[in-house]
Amino acid sequence: MLRYATSRCSAAFGASRSFFVRFQSNLPEGTVYGGPKPQTSGSRTTLMSLRKKYRQGNPISMVTAYDYPSGVHVDNAGIDICLVGDSAAMVVHGHDTTLPISLDEMIVHCRMVARGARRPFLVGDLPFGSYEMGVKEAVETAIRVLKEGRMDAIKLEGASPSRIAASRAIVDAGIAVMGHVGLTPQAISVLGGFRPQGKNVASAVKVVETALALQEAGCFSVVLECVPGPVAAATTAALKIPTIGIGAGVHCSGQVLVYHDLLGMMQHPHHAKVTPKFCKQFGQVGTAINKALLEYKEEVENKSFPNDLHTPYKISNVDVSGFLKELQKMGLDEAASSAALVAEHATSSS
Repeated sequence: MLRYATSRCSAAFGASRSFFVRFQSNLPEGTVYGGPKPQTSGSRTTLMSLRKKYRQGNPISMVTAYDYPSGVHVDNAGIDICLVGDSAAMVVHGHDTTLPISLDEMIVHCRMVARGARRPFLVGDLPFGSYEMGVKEAVETAIRVLKEGRMDAIKLEGASPSRIAASRAIVDAGIAVMGHVGLTPQAISVLGGFRPQGKNVASAVKVVETALALQEAGCFSVVLECVPGPVAAATTAALKIPTIGIGAGVHCSGQVLVYHDLLGMMQHPHHAKVTPKFCKQFGQVGTAINKALLEYKEEVENKSFPNDLHTPYKISNVDVSGFLKELQKMGLDEAASSAALVAEHATSSS
């Protein structure tokens, strides 16, 4: 059973509130309970280590992942934060928006990622419909994401009064919260689609104000999505907690991209639900996958795969003879002939 050790953060991470940090305690050695140690090489990222990185002015890296293999890759790369995003609704489940994914589905994704990503700080999105009814529902949902999903923290979108209250209540329950302002995909109904924010005076001021409100509620970090560079820079300067940019320029405390987007996984236009303008493809994995699948199909059709190298399991000549006799007794002469030809080929090629 996973245990969580309490780690107290300073004002930069939600003053005088306790957050739970999985696997690693910040208590000195020799204390009553220091928490189990990481089983993988390298130190585990905690809120304390993120705070230190932020204070030193070192950029924070974050990647959104959805399953065990992507979690392993994020872990191996030494990424600081792994976000299990509700964008799984679009990237993995094929929906047109993030809205359809359920809490139970998100928890499954969280568990898969947690098995693979042992070193990054793990953040799980609260999906649409799982926290809007009030602070009680929000806290209950956040608790499930930590206990069942094995996350270190949660993320929720927006900064309306009800969501500020939810953020504060979740923090007060001992759970670290990452805020999210700018383009908030769960609010596309009122935004009129996936539209950038902060492009006029009123909207830009609102971005800064909502980020400050989330900081006041105790959030340890805020995602800034799809806002102009000057707005992101102003928000970052105004806050005493890290900003994580996505389509918000370089003047943030860190950056986040979706695993599939940065790898160029979804190359075919009919399968890419949204192709973000801000995303740089650091690989063309989709092209490599498509090439491999086409080659596989061709070799299956021309019967060059599997060859003898990829048919490793052998049967002795004595057992082949006995097998052929049994087939003949069963009246399966054609089957016996086919087996005999294959056995003869295997003997001649060995």
